[in-house]
Amino acid sequence: MAVKPYEFQSIARTTMKIDNSYKTTSTPPPTRQQPKSPAETPSSTEAVSLSTLAGTLQASEKPPVNLAKIQEIKDAIAQGRFKINPEAIAGRLLDSARDLVNSQRNA
Repeated sequence: MAVKPYEFQSIARTTMKIDNSYKTTSTPPPTRQQPKSPAETPSSTEAVSLSTLAGTLQASEKPPVNLAKIQEIKDAIAQGRFKINPEAIAGRLLDSARDLVNSQRNA
């Protein structure tokens, strides 16, 4: 079997001139207008209030722990001055477990 070279069918050719014959218009970028008189400048008595969500987001950027207190505890442990109260720890652990169980029941 002989392989024939691919034959191109004649297609009506369309030519297109590529140049800058189409004029495009562009709008200039917006310019910032300066206040024309002192009356147009914002006064120092204007107040800005944050939404509840903005306040929450701002508060979430702060560390959730007191870093100074942590450093104080680390220093006390290193120097042997840190006193442990096992009864207080056990009581708080039980309170936390009760809260967790109650929240699971109510959910």
